[in-house]
Amino acid sequence: MSSRDGSRRRVLSYDERVLWSAVTQSIAPLRGKGLEPEQPEAEAPAPPARPRAGKAAAPVAPPAKIVPPPPLVPLDRRTKKRVASGKLAIDGRFDLHGYTQAEAHAALSRFLRAAAARGARLVLVITGKSGVLKRQVPQWLALPEFRGLVIGFEDAHIAHGGHGALYVRVRRAL
Repeated sequence: MSSRDGSRRRVLSYDERVLWSAVTQSIAPLRGKGLEPEQPEAEAPAPPARPRAGKAAAPVAPPAKIVPPPPLVPLDRRTKKRVASGKLAIDGRFDLHGYTQAEAHAALSRFLRAAAARGARLVLVITGKSGVLKRQVPQWLALPEFRGLVIGFEDAHIAHGGHGALYVRVRRAL
């Protein structure tokens, strides 16, 4: 599939479509500007499975409604100040230095799940001040797979690594 200018367009995965849908539903058009909804690319729906002759068809459940994950909430100034001054404890630290992207993604997921299971409220994730993980970790934390674990995140205070680390508020385990 290619566009009019000859460039190839990538098809979004299911998770990317869900995330994009949630993002586009949370925005409002600029004043005076009309917003025409983007037409999704036509994808051929999968044909329904036909029962074989002689067998009764199993009842089909209605499709589940996709519930968007709750929005991320950054730390408020008071909480960030209490963490920086040491009045609010950091319940865990995780350093991503030395990990590849794939390893870091899996390790971060395991760390956040373990933190939620043990009741941690706030953790520090060290990404480094530059590099691919510095850019990727905030994007990962905004994905649906992490939104069930994360309330919000923000750059850490200079005493905890500044722009090379993130304070991550962990959602309570259900």
